[in-house]
Amino acid sequence: MDLKNQLMARKSAILKKWFDAVAETYPDNTSSFLKKQKAQFTNPVGYTLSEGLEGLFDALLKGMIPDTVKVFLDSIIRIRAIQDFTPSESLSFIFLLKKIARQELGNEEVLQQPGMNDELTAFDSSIDELALYSFDIYMNCREKIYELKANEARNMTFRLLQQAKLIVDNQD
Repeated sequence: MDLKNQLMARKSAILKKWFDAVAETYPDNTSSFLKKQKAQFTNPVGYTLSEGLEGLFDALLKGMIPDTVKVFLDSIIRIRAIQDFTPSESLSFIFLLKKIARQELGNEEVLQQPGMNDELTAFDSSIDELALYSFDIYMNCREKIYELKANEARNMTFRLLQQAKLIVDNQD
């Protein structure tokens, strides 16, 4: 059985471990909430993480179509880009899958099958490719945040100057 079939057979266990590992990157109280509630309206972050991770996992196994993958990455990274994570912490969730997949494959028989090493290397390369897409998405999100902050500061300064009557509005 090839690597993709091995991973697909263990999909639910891998996704649960991956979700739990991502949830552990949050503070304790947030982590436990994310793990308990996955309903879309009671816990939109947990729901988005769960759906996004499943979509990414399926894309990795079925062949990565950049536009599809970027949709799932975008939904997760938009959330993590505005939270109190460093850039590396925001994107680290992607690399957790490598370790989890190896743990699930576990026994030496699976990993010792002919050609499995090449398939595992290709799988790892696909995860690395996800990280590169993620970096681009993360940077776009952060740029947008800084742009919004700069615009707000400019508008606030303009309003203060208007209130102080240091700027006259000549729109007549």
